[in-house]
Amino acid sequence: MGICDNRTVIITGAAGGLGRAYALAFAAEGANVVVNDIGTSLGGEGRDTSAADGVVAQIVAAGGKAIANYEDITDWDAAKRIVDAALDAFGDLHVVVNNAGIVRDRMFVSATLEEWDATMHVHLRGHFCIARHAVNYWRAKQKDGRDPDARIINTSSGAGLQGSIAQAAYSTAKGGIAALTLVQAAELGRYGITANALAPSARTRMTEQAFADKMATQAAAFDAMDPANVAPTVVWLGSAHSAHVTGCVFELEGGKIMLEDGWREGPSVDQQARWEPAQVGDVVDRLLDQRVAPRKVWGTA
Repeated sequence: MGICDNRTVIITGAAGGLGRAYALAFAAEGANVVVNDIGTSLGGEGRDTSAADGVVAQIVAAGGKAIANYEDITDWDAAKRIVDAALDAFGDLHVVVNNAGIVRDRMFVSATLEEWDATMHVHLRGHFCIARHAVNYWRAKQKDGRDPDARIINTSSGAGLQGSIAQAAYSTAKGGIAALTLVQAAELGRYGITANALAPSARTRMTEQAFADKMATQAAAFDAMDPANVAPTVVWLGSAHSAHVTGCVFELEGGKIMLEDGWREGPSVDQQARWEPAQVGDVVDRLLDQRVAPRKVWGTA
């Protein structure tokens, strides 16, 4: 018996890297898996369905249940077809793991509008479309008296939580996903839906290029950058055991599980009267001295 027996999960971008690791881990714990991937390049170009087919074949060979799906998560109607495919194949839906993404690394002074729009389109619109259709199904299910035990698992990033040099668009999109998760958790709990987000660190097509030195841990006694290390927490978040956890962002790396503390009110001064512009500088300097030092933007010294 696995902790996800008879639960159905859709995983986007599931043909490689972290998505593939999630798919295999969910299947090993008894879940029915929809392996969604259109097979694009790292920058979002091209199409190749063979990788998704390969993940499905591996799951089935191990005795699991899975189907491949090649729909585009950024297309509103196609996203509904992904949800419908899960229902047609397995009769229910319990979990959506929004994992698919692209990256267009560029220093801000060289960034283009096309690169910005493409990054927002895949990450933010992609997260919205499929989750929105899944929520429609879960709300209807609740109205029919069949209480859903549903999960949305989004993918943010350390870049979204603290910024990353040469990744203005990616960092902005991932920060937006963290905020989206908080809103989903606050609004959807009444329907039996939780929403949490991940900021995973592992060896993928994206990170091998951007952080080659950090990702080179294959020869170590413990390969900390193996994507399979992240999967157990994701599977648990998709299980019935996690119903009490919502609105959280987890940083996951190797054997580390870290709960992000989020934005909080920091030091403040209130003189109960309007400030003069010339007074503000001294006040801000005092507040800066009192604050907890922020984490550095990735890529800075």
